[in-house]
Amino acid sequence: MIVGECLSVWHGMPPLPLAGEGWGGGLRDEGIAMDDPEKPTWKVTPRLRTNARALRKNSTDCERLLWSELRDHRLNGARFRRQVPIEHFVVDFVCHIAKLVIELDGGQHFSDDGERADAARTAVIESKGFRVLRFSNHDVMTNRTGVLETVAAALASAPTPTLPRKRKRERAADASGDLTNIDGTKGSQP
Repeated sequence: MIVGECLSVWHGMPPLPLAGEGWGGGLRDEGIAMDDPEKPTWKVTPRLRTNARALRKNSTDCERLLWSELRDHRLNGARFRRQVPIEHFVVDFVCHIAKLVIELDGGQHFSDDGERADAARTAVIESKGFRVLRFSNHDVMTNRTGVLETVAAALASAPTPTLPRKRKRERAADASGDLTNIDGTKGSQP
């Protein structure tokens, strides 16, 4: 008998899930829409999610180099994620708040077919409201400061997210001067 099962039986609770299984109810394979306003509203297929995970594990030298500068809010406090599914593509880096996507292009992107494919990919991503910045791997390796300055300028020019508007009741209470205290009693402005 496993220790978790022992404790669960002792306290009358169901046994703990195995490592990695969680209490989630098994919905992870169904391409569920995300509810967080900072995250996209489109559905991500299990195949695309698996592909994104594989790309995160097998990132290129340039991606690792740029990620070391973007991760942990290091660039102007912006939160970036890497290898994120958008529609049916996986983008290299994205900042959801600034609606900014960064794509790193290797040598295969500079052929005629590669440029046409990149233009189509950029159009789909921009249709979701993102701004796309493209840099060559060579730029990242030889001019990292210039790349980071360009990204910082794009972050600075991004629209600031708006705060949610007050609900009708809250506006009416503000207009009348009545305030509700933490304990639920009514108060008024001094």
